[in-house]
Amino acid sequence: MRRALPALAVAGLLSLTACGGSASPDAAGTSSSSGSGGELTGTLTVFAAASLTDVFTGLGDQLMAENPDLDITFNFAGSSALATQITQGAPADVFASANQTQMGVVTGAGLAEGDPTVFTENVLEIAVPPDNPADVTGLSDFADADLTLAVCAPDVPCGAAAEQVFEAAGITAQPDTLEEDVRAALTKVELGEVDAALVYASDVQAAGDQVEGIGFPEAEDAVNEYPICTLAGSQNPGAARAFLDLVESEAGQRALTDAGFRSPTS
Repeated sequence: MRRALPALAVAGLLSLTACGGSASPDAAGTSSSSGSGGELTGTLTVFAAASLTDVFTGLGDQLMAENPDLDITFNFAGSSALATQITQGAPADVFASANQTQMGVVTGAGLAEGDPTVFTENVLEIAVPPDNPADVTGLSDFADADLTLAVCAPDVPCGAAAEQVFEAAGITAQPDTLEEDVRAALTKVELGEVDAALVYASDVQAAGDQVEGIGFPEAEDAVNEYPICTLAGSQNPGAARAFLDLVESEAGQRALTDAGFRSPTS
């Protein structure tokens, strides 16, 4: 069955890798990528940006339904944290980043199998609690020190994009909290802990009636391209390739656009 990989588990995997070297395919239980009849088997580990949680979970469920002997484990987090984990030796088969910069960390270390491809795009949107009690109207409100505001930390893609839109708008932002990934920023709004947060349009859609979204023109100054790749150290390259193919397929692209992402422009 599909599992999410908690942070402590990732830390443990890093420790094992650092201390004992890479596990052999047989020991990892992921060396077999196809069983009888061409079905995928073993374990597939996907590291993906937090904003992809809902879409990738659904696609993973689809792939496992088609291949009952395949077990997919997801590690959803900020792309910078994921890139760091991969370069430090955390075992993974697929990496999907929320921007090109963090994918560059992985490719620069020689850990990608082939060239990454851009499979979707995303833009920022303001998320506010239902009925917008603080009467937030646009990006300029992020300069209001009287409001309680959340943005992502600048080292993660949603934070880097936030810095771009603030610069484009000539705004000196006054955030009260810098979150480790976009879902953490969204949660602050859902819990009513902040008056507004800068998240992705897809996250606003995923939250449903728990938040309201406010678009702003400067969002187009910071369009995030999402690249994906299989990893050179994959213990299950067949399943890794199958997952990447599913993401890039018509069904995968439809799932992404239905979730509020945009088709890549290049």
